[in-house]
Amino acid sequence: MKIGFRTLKTAVGVALSVFIAQSLGLQYFTAAGILTLLCIQKSRKQSFQAALSRLFACLISLFASTLLFEAIGYGAYGFLVLLLFFIPLTVRLRIQQGIASSIVIVMHVYMHSQWEWSFFLNEICVILIGLGVALAVNWYMPSIDKELNRYKDQVDGLIAAILKEVSLYLKEGRTQWDGKELLLLGDTLRKASELALLDDENSLHRKDNSYRYYFEEKRRQYEILDRMLPAVSGISIQLEQGFRIGELIEEMNAHMSSGISSPHLREKLRGIRDYHKLLPMPVTRDEFENRASLYAVANELERFMETL
Repeated sequence: MKIGFRTLKTAVGVALSVFIAQSLGLQYFTAAGILTLLCIQKSRKQSFQAALSRLFACLISLFASTLLFEAIGYGAYGFLVLLLFFIPLTVRLRIQQGIASSIVIVMHVYMHSQWEWSFFLNEICVILIGLGVALAVNWYMPSIDKELNRYKDQVDGLIAAILKEVSLYLKEGRTQWDGKELLLLGDTLRKASELALLDDENSLHRKDNSYRYYFEEKRRQYEILDRMLPAVSGISIQLEQGFRIGELIEEMNAHMSSGISSPHLREKLRGIRDYHKLLPMPVTRDEFENRASLYAVANELERFMETL
């Protein structure tokens, strides 16, 4: 059985918050552990947002339930009245994450059954200990740069493989490629983007996230390739224009793999397109359709170069 790092932090946090609250002699000290349990999230940002929502929700429920029970009596019917108003209020204030934890505080008010400032102080201390410990133990997040870099290598390799197959098809007119790299690329980008977002949320003071931006650009490239491939598959005869575009894609792929910028590629593509305009009009339907497909490929290739 494998114990994850988040599980370990949760166990330590709950035990610590209960220990602190109990050591201070607070009533209902176990509620501090419940609050800690609910606030430990996947990232610092999520944990902070959860703690803030629960803080406001718990404070509102503490004072609102006290006033309500004092006004209509400490009976079970009070929960009906309270929840009918409290739940819509938390949704309106966008602190609905704190509904479950705030109900714990309402139960304390109900069981205490009397207005006392010492009780309010006790509950506030329980809330602050539970939320504070959760933020403290969740502040440390292990680096995920190694995993993100692994995803970068996978994405780069898949895009290079797709471009190689497209170039080969345009130059030679045949390939045994089944397109599995495109499907794998979409799945890999989804996982990588989720991980990059998590890294972004753990970097509260970082204004930009290179990983997130990188995978957003690769997502654009994936979408362009996804649109380009149907046009490529529509090319059924070999044309000189197709060979030229295939060579350009091969050159672009080499530049991408080496990490060297290639500003001349756009000029080269523009030159190929200008050359195509000088060619005589197609005389057969097949030639017309194939040249139309090549035109679509060139359009998508131009968009692809804008992402480099």
